[in-house]
Amino acid sequence: MTSSIVEQLQQSLTTLKSQQQYRDLSNLEHQGSCVIIKGKKLLNIASNDYLGLGSDSELQTEFLSQIAQLPVTQVPRMSATSSRLLTGNDTQLQALEYELQQWYQAAVSKDDISKSVLVFNSGYHANIGILPALTTLPVNTLILADKLVHASIIDGLRLSQSKLVTYRRYRHNDYEHLAKFIEQADPNVERIIIVTESIFSMDGDRADLPKLVELKAKDSRIELYIDEAHAIGILGNTGLGLAEETDTLTDIDYLVGTFGKAFASVGAYIMCNDVARQWLINHMRPLIFSTALPPINHAWTRFILAKMSKLTAQRTHLAQLSITISQAIEQQHRVSPTVEKVIYQSPIIPYILGDNARTIAKAQQLQGAGFYALPIRPPTVPANSARIRLVMNARLTNEDCQLLIQQL
Repeated sequence: MTSSIVEQLQQSLTTLKSQQQYRDLSNLEHQGSCVIIKGKKLLNIASNDYLGLGSDSELQTEFLSQIAQLPVTQVPRMSATSSRLLTGNDTQLQALEYELQQWYQAAVSKDDISKSVLVFNSGYHANIGILPALTTLPVNTLILADKLVHASIIDGLRLSQSKLVTYRRYRHNDYEHLAKFIEQADPNVERIIIVTESIFSMDGDRADLPKLVELKAKDSRIELYIDEAHAIGILGNTGLGLAEETDTLTDIDYLVGTFGKAFASVGAYIMCNDVARQWLINHMRPLIFSTALPPINHAWTRFILAKMSKLTAQRTHLAQLSITISQAIEQQHRVSPTVEKVIYQSPIIPYILGDNARTIAKAQQLQGAGFYALPIRPPTVPANSARIRLVMNARLTNEDCQLLIQQL
């Protein structure tokens, strides 16, 4: 880079610092459900390890013990070394897709084989690749996305734009606004894809999936794309997400989930019909041109998947902790002392402070009290809505919860 470019970059970074929006990488050491930073041990309430599986050393020991007992020729490889379309389509990966499909079938009906599964390297890969691939058909398409969808979906929307594809964003969870967009769609529009998260990553609130299914039933052009990244593992009888909990699994055309959160692994997947799956294999650039994940990672994901439907106690405990913290925050903001029942949304609890500097100071206070909490600031969240993103996990105790409430 020229000295002029370096100087401009430095000036921009200085501006970010003055606006309290500068980001840096922390030097972390992980120790169970805690992190060690600058020699201090802090309870981690910033991770997406919702079920606490990522910090469960007994679980990891069990997995490694199973691997150690395998013949050398059957030990999963440490690298795929190529894309899936070349030599990266390992038996572990194929078995994972089959077992995910079985998970779906068990949740709906053993006779329902309408969904196939395709695994990707990450949720970001999924969201920047699926929509652009699905919209390569010469069909007039309108994509309608919730205003607060994840950055990866926004990038996928941008990559989908063409002469035949347009997108608009409806107000967050405002289904009247969405219905208005559908009514106002150009008569030439042949296809409408509604895109939303089921649990929103920064606000922790839920989409109304039954309402979206109701809208879909009124217009044959509509397809539903639901990102369940923050619901998989924690909602539903078997952990299959908000779609399982609301009995809408069979109505969703493209259900995206990830392994990097409640699964404590890495990767993502889509559940869709087999024709769409084959189309993605042929047209989805992040799948076609990326080296596949290491088979050892898929083996770990399969190990977790085999346990997922039985983790009901963890899901119940997680919900109780989340309600307790949410209720404490609600009471702080009430003028009236009346106590209303708090409905469980998710383990993501936004503690909104608004001002960047105030939010940073609060995060530092919480860290000083032994909690690893982080400030979330614009542009990750809208202007004037800086917050501490409190994230519960099933390894936290009720005592941990009460100590945190005292600090809030």
